[in-house]
Amino acid sequence: MLPWIKKYQPKTAAEIVGQESQVAFVSQYIQQHARQKRKGLLLYGPSGIGKTALCHALAHDLGYELFEINASDVRNREEIETRVGAVIHQQSLFCTGKVILIDEVDGLSHDDRGGLPALVQLIRQSGFPMLLTITNPWDSKYSSLRSCCEMIEFREVSPAALFPILKRICDAERISYHAEVLQALARRSGGDVRSAINDLQVLSSGGSITRESLDELGDRHKTESIKQALVKVLKTTDITIARDAFAHVEEDGDKILLWIDENLPKEYTKPADLAAAYDSLSKADVFSRRIRRWQHWRFMVYVDALMTSGVAAAKQQRYPAFVQYTPTTRLLAIWRANMKYLKRKAIAEKLADATHTSFRDAVQHIPYLKAWAVPAQQRRAITAELDLNQEEAAWLQH
Repeated sequence: MLPWIKKYQPKTAAEIVGQESQVAFVSQYIQQHARQKRKGLLLYGPSGIGKTALCHALAHDLGYELFEINASDVRNREEIETRVGAVIHQQSLFCTGKVILIDEVDGLSHDDRGGLPALVQLIRQSGFPMLLTITNPWDSKYSSLRSCCEMIEFREVSPAALFPILKRICDAERISYHAEVLQALARRSGGDVRSAINDLQVLSSGGSITRESLDELGDRHKTESIKQALVKVLKTTDITIARDAFAHVEEDGDKILLWIDENLPKEYTKPADLAAAYDSLSKADVFSRRIRRWQHWRFMVYVDALMTSGVAAAKQQRYPAFVQYTPTTRLLAIWRANMKYLKRKAIAEKLADATHTSFRDAVQHIPYLKAWAVPAQQRRAITAELDLNQEEAAWLQH
């Protein structure tokens, strides 16, 4: 039986939902590649939202031959140069042009045999548009890749945009359904189109989709929310309950620690309890930093115990008052600071490359570059000379 994600894969770019501006940008890039500098296009965002499907659909729409490889299959310099190097110098025999797709570049993240530098070199040599897909491009390993590519972000597909896709598949497969069940399935997919279609195929094996079958699927895939886990820590004095509170929460330890930090003062109203809880939380943070610094992962057991059982045991008794747990605003502040730092880092890398200096020296000259870029004419000149993208050029103004 053909998987529905293959059977109902978009054939044309018009069938890609929730990514209208991205479709227009990629289409323009492919058609105008010959007149532009030889740069790749890095499509980034969560999995299952249409990055790879768009590449296939646009190649079909434009009458281009698509050459596709998965980065996980070519992990060293020799393999990349052999498989990709030959393609970038050969014209298509049967189509008007050629598009080269390097899928899942994250597969090169652990490669230590020159695969990524070889890919960067081929991007700069290619006479054909090169499209690359990646989940997270901000890792420092990919700095050279970011410098030789235009970047375009793909976002999660909204439930409103996903619902018509699920409805169309149900109609085509003659599956009976209730609209509210499909809407619930679209909401719980988290913007992942591929996951939603896979779940739809599983649910419809009996010829219909019901609320009961959706609930059963939810139980199989359920991951506990951060707020539910916080209840187990902040509303109990039983350390055995608190100990496994975050075992099924899809958040990293640093974010969990910040959630606890934000909501502790709301829950623990007695100063002695609050002080004991923060003492436990601070020790968890110390061990967490030691893990990052020395890679002593055996300390993780102490981090987990201190920020769960330690925090729970800090209070003398359970607080009966209802507390509305909220996410920490520090996460947004940290995210904004990281984004600002990444743009500064990207500009410094380009400045270092243009001036043949070290990255460290280039970073120190960024304030002078920003001051020099105050007049619009000089800012345009800097943008052109360093080949800055729109976001990087805008960052110089702030």
